Amino acid sequence: MAYTNYSSLNRAQLTFEYLHTNSTTHEFLFGALAELVDNSRPDLRGGFMLCFLDDGTGMDPSEATHVIQFGKSSKRFPESTHIGQYGNGLKSGSMRIGKDFILFTKKDDKLTCLFLSRTFHEEEGLDEVIVPLPSWDVKTQQPLTQDTEKYATETELIFKYSPFKNEEQLFRQFKRIEGPSGTLVVVYNLKLMDNREPELDVETDHQDILMAGTPVEGVKPERRSFRAYAAVLYIDPRMRIFIQGHKVRTKRLSCCLYNPRMYKYTSTRFKTRAEQEVKKADHLSKLAEEKAREAESKARALELKLGDDLSKEARAALRKAQDSAVALRAEATRKQAIHASKQKALKEPKELNFIFGVNIERRDQDGMFVYNCSRLIKMYEKTGPQLEGGMACGGVVGVVDVPYLVLEPTHNKQDFADAKEYRHLLRAMGEYLAQYWKDIGIAQKGIVKFWDEFGYLSANWNSVPSNELRFRRRRAMEIPVTIQCDKCLKWRTLPFQMDAVDKRYPDSWVCLMNPDGNQDRCDAPEQKQNLPIGVLKKDIKSSEDKQKDLSEKIRQQQEKLESMQKTTTVKSAADIKRLPLDVGTKPAEERTPQRAAPRPRSPPLPAVVRKVVSQPQVAKTPPPKATPPSRPTRTPPAPPPPSKAKSSPAPATKATKPAAKPVAPPPPTKTPARRSVTQSRATTVSSRIYSNFKPWVPNPGPGDLPTYLINCIIDKGIQVEAKVNGEWFTGRVTAVETGKESVRWKVKFDYVPMNTPRDRWVFKGSEDVRLMRPASPESRSPDTNQGPARSVTPPTAAEPDTTQSGPSRETTEGLVTMMRTLLRYFFPPDFRITKDSVNTMSAEDLVAFPIFKTQLRPPWNRFNLWAAGDGFIEPAV
Repeated sequence: MAYTNYSSLNRAQLTFEYLHTNSTTHEFLFGALAELVDNSRPDLRGGFMLCFLDDGTGMDPSEATHVIQFGKSSKRFPESTHIGQYGNGLKSGSMRIGKDFILFTKKDDKLTCLFLSRTFHEEEGLDEVIVPLPSWDVKTQQPLTQDTEKYATETELIFKYSPFKNEEQLFRQFKRIEGPSGTLVVVYNLKLMDNREPELDVETDHQDILMAGTPVEGVKPERRSFRAYAAVLYIDPRMRIFIQGHKVRTKRLSCCLYNPRMYKYTSTRFKTRAEQEVKKADHLSKLAEEKAREAESKARALELKLGDDLSKEARAALRKAQDSAVALRAEATRKQAIHASKQKALKEPKELNFIFGVNIERRDQDGMFVYNCSRLIKMYEKTGPQLEGGMACGGVVGVVDVPYLVLEPTHNKQDFADAKEYRHLLRAMGEYLAQYWKDIGIAQKGIVKFWDEFGYLSANWNSVPSNELRFRRRRAMEIPVTIQCDKCLKWRTLPFQMDAVDKRYPDSWVCLMNPDGNQDRCDAPEQKQNLPIGVLKKDIKSSEDKQKDLSEKIRQQQEKLESMQKTTTVKSAADIKRLPLDVGTKPAEERTPQRAAPRPRSPPLPAVVRKVVSQPQVAKTPPPKATPPSRPTRTPPAPPPPSKAKSSPAPATKATKPAAKPVAPPPPTKTPARRSVTQSRATTVSSRIYSNFKPWVPNPGPGDLPTYLINCIIDKGIQVEAKVNGEWFTGRVTAVETGKESVRWKVKFDYVPMNTPRDRWVFKGSEDVRLMRPASPESRSPDTNQGPARSVTPPTAAEPDTTQSGPSRETTEGLVTMMRTLLRYFFPPDFRITKDSVNTMSAEDLVAFPIFKTQLRPPWNRFNLWAAGDGFIEPAV
């Protein structure tokens, strides 16, 4: 068929390349589906084409031509609350889903068919967008056009490039529009993925449309299931949506949340859209003024020209000119009034309603839902304390409906045109979100206890709640069922019934089925949701409070400075020689420094040894349970001179036994016996590693090192609640300080009010801090304990720790690295392994490996010790 045969057909006011470019605006495929749902009812037929059936007002032939004009929309005016404003959704949405679509519409006893096909244009090699648009009379089914040649060309193209091959099949589609008006859109030749499968999966769930290739875990349901997305697509749905013939149970989000609360927000910051409307109104008023002046000038000129001519024709012409001038003057006055009102409204603050509530059904599905003219634009937007990644404000969902004059959405309705003002909106929602979190008092009562009450027994935030009947009933008691009548489309809140938990309601539910006698008929008024009103309370600190905060900051800085002065950084072997590394049992003033015999050179310090204590400490020897016969002290022989060749150090040979006989042990005294040089060196090296965990713990026993390291590392990263100004706030332990009699935690808070320090030092076990750990099923009481500090043994792989929130991945990796370092520098005598073997050991292997092997000969464990400057040393036994 030649190109010239299409000269009489309708042409779209856009280029063929634009069809593809416009379709690419939809990165989110469900957003393209939503464009067709905005005024339709989806009903899938088969796996090769999508059908969207709308029982609305439909279109006549002249209105159908607007579909192929970009930007032509009957809803495009500033005060509109309609969803569409651009006249682009049908084109962009359908072209994103497939290559072709055909539209059937009915209105005023007229049938119209519109056919837009990229396949047709590609095969015919057309540059312009040709759109066949035939129409018929409903009763006679005869064409409404007198141009038989044009009609024949249009229908021939439809029969050739569409799924419908004759007039009978076309009229069968019109019959699917059962009422006097409506529209049916059929999208076919769906786009495929690289594996030649459709992007939309209609086979896995025959009641849904799924995003093909999208995993279940880690993906929000609205981004995988079109049924879930359609359920929240509108803030107050007043329509019925069917997918694959099954009705979607739409939601009003504010009715699906625990403890919802509304906050009124006003701001003068949203001016971009209002300024655009003022400029547009000013331009239109000026044009109307020019037209009115021109009409008035013509009327006066005509009046002067006619003069005394009183003929009928002259009077009619003059009256017509004068009426036109009057009408145009009235139009100019009206548009000037619109401009003035918009100019005045520009200075007035815009008011929005923020609604917040807790999603107790799935706490990991939280964030802000932002609607525009009741249509969902953005979902699961994190803001305020939720950006910190802690438990503060976790599980809270926010809802806001933004008018068109406040924020303008983009063409694909997946974002907002003014990114700066949208960010301001999110910041404002974050402030009110923090206020809501404070108002409902979850943090003060205990976050873990709150979630534990609704069945969240796992420390994993993304875990689903328990499916036990008692927890399902508990959640159902807090969230009453709100359902829409299939007939009158009014929303009804059903009274709670114990036997109705998890009940599935029919698609055709009507008011008559309502057990509430006051709401069991369609003529009963719809009850409005009674939401408490919250108020944003900004913290205004007194001068006394500010002085306290300043003093606290100064104290923290002084502590940091003192800790820095007590430590020094080891950068070279020369720095090591200058450090007082010998640690004995007598006070420093009683010890006489002796120059030790030269030792072989050793490799540099391991990475874990970064800081060492600059002052010697007094070691405490724990008293043994029984005093065995003592042996004479051995004097280690002088080591051989170092060899120039590089080789792994070998253990020192045992010293020969002295000739003296064993002496009976002396009676116990307050002054502990002096330990051997080897034992002091062992404690010295232990002290070096201890010093990596500030502050230094004096005089550790070699066997205590693993427990100390585990205690320090395992505490870092745990979730706690700390009291600040009489209120509890959640946070994580970011640093640990161990003293002689106490342990201090540095807690970084998830969220605190303004002008309050974001972190604070607290004593472990004090009344100002408590662990956030879920209670076991047998004991459901919250953990407010805090007894003395206890040693923590890391759980094995077979027995996971379920009594407290586990350490973070960084903490675990740090512990594994430390354990590997220990194995490289503390070799049990019966387990000689190479360093390379240590580096490949897993966390489970490290936990099971005996670092210190207890011998039968007390009082000391037998071990080989190697560290910088010490070589291999075997302690006296």
